[in-house]
Amino acid sequence: MADLKARLIERARAEGFAKVGVCRPDAVPEMAARLDRFVAEGRHGQMGWMAERMGWRGDPSALWPEARSVIMLAEPYTPDHDPLEVLTQRDRAAISVYAQNRDYHDIVKKRLKRVGRWLVEEEGCEIKVFVDTAPVMEKPLAQAAGLGWQGKHTNLLSRDLGNWFFLGAIFTTVALAPDDPGQENCGSCTACLDICPTDAFPAPFQLDARRCISYLTIEHKGPVDEELRPLMGNRIYGCDDCLAICPWNKFAQQATEMRYVGREDLRGPKLAELAKLDDAGFRTMFSGSPIKRIGRDRFVRNVAYAIGNSGDPTLLEAVRALCTDPDDTVADAAQWAVGRLTERRFE
Repeated sequence: MADLKARLIERARAEGFAKVGVCRPDAVPEMAARLDRFVAEGRHGQMGWMAERMGWRGDPSALWPEARSVIMLAEPYTPDHDPLEVLTQRDRAAISVYAQNRDYHDIVKKRLKRVGRWLVEEEGCEIKVFVDTAPVMEKPLAQAAGLGWQGKHTNLLSRDLGNWFFLGAIFTTVALAPDDPGQENCGSCTACLDICPTDAFPAPFQLDARRCISYLTIEHKGPVDEELRPLMGNRIYGCDDCLAICPWNKFAQQATEMRYVGREDLRGPKLAELAKLDDAGFRTMFSGSPIKRIGRDRFVRNVAYAIGNSGDPTLLEAVRALCTDPDDTVADAAQWAVGRLTERRFE
């Protein structure tokens, strides 16, 4: 098995993964209780799927009882620019680094399947692959497999990868030797907590998704609370603040997959142009992008909030056109933005 594991790691690296680790499906027995508390406190917001199939999500051995090992893999998508820079350009939109090009789900899953097929051919075993779309808690499993540790911002950190990487999982019936779990190395640093615009971290290592800009711009349906709208700034899809500020990123590996390199038109696109998007234009612009999943209305709602926070009266014409939008939430966001700009109640 030791030889098989060494060859597996070599194969995974050849496919583009930077780090590989193994754990048992039952390696994190406290996972279920942590999930129960998170949901019971309502911190999952509108993400009802987190409350569904909690038995599987909290216990990977229940998801597939035949699995004897979980192989966790990491693939870097480290940006080649400072993601915080665009936040000062108030007439432009900030889009999370991971969403500035192709949908990582498709890319990572294809790599996982190739590694998995190799393992099946070598060992005659069974496998299942997962990339962020199944009831699998990848981050605790990745820590258990030694890829790193969940930082105070709850994302996974690594000494040699920073925190700019995607995770994938291969469940298998092969019993591979588990790795030592990752140990927490955040120390006294609170940079990720301090930079959060909306105070989404009630305490270190805890997240309240209801205040997280990534949740608000992607998962939250309907109007965003007026208290939170000004704090969103020009972030229209996701938020990278807590990731970008992490000191461990000085050790980050560069992305080798060109499809993760941000498209020029998505590195700070003009808010005025995005406000003009109809459904067809939105679908064309974001074909193959993870952004397409939220739909035009939610996306343009976010654009309207960003315009309202811009302090730029030259954007009034663009947002006024949305005040009578067929979607009530878009119209509400646009009317709020017009009020912000005309009353000059912006930051």
